[in-house]
Amino acid sequence: MSTTKTSSYIKFLNLIDAIDRINPGKKLDCIEESLLDKIVACAHAKQAILVGDLISITDLGSQATLHGRLKNLSALGYIKMAANVDGRKKEVLPTKMALKRYEEISKCLEKAVKASS
Repeated sequence: MSTTKTSSYIKFLNLIDAIDRINPGKKLDCIEESLLDKIVACAHAKQAILVGDLISITDLGSQATLHGRLKNLSALGYIKMAANVDGRKKEVLPTKMALKRYEEISKCLEKAVKASS
């Protein structure tokens, strides 16, 4: 039987799976992950992102689907919505819990790369 070295990416996926098993009630679907990725990336770049911007990403789903996923992310505690300067628009911001999730993901990535070196 030949033994193949497990790739860094496979190790990374296994570590992410372990995180999801530790927090079973907080597992996100792929649409929620994509939305959260976008929200955190915009926050990191110091760019405001509005609910309207997010629900217009047609590649991820319909407006109703995306709005529902944003409500779920909010209910899970990953995002908060704040009134924009305009007052009629809602800006979407990641919470400390969301930022902590990305720190954990980063640690998993670093660990997987180290293990493959």
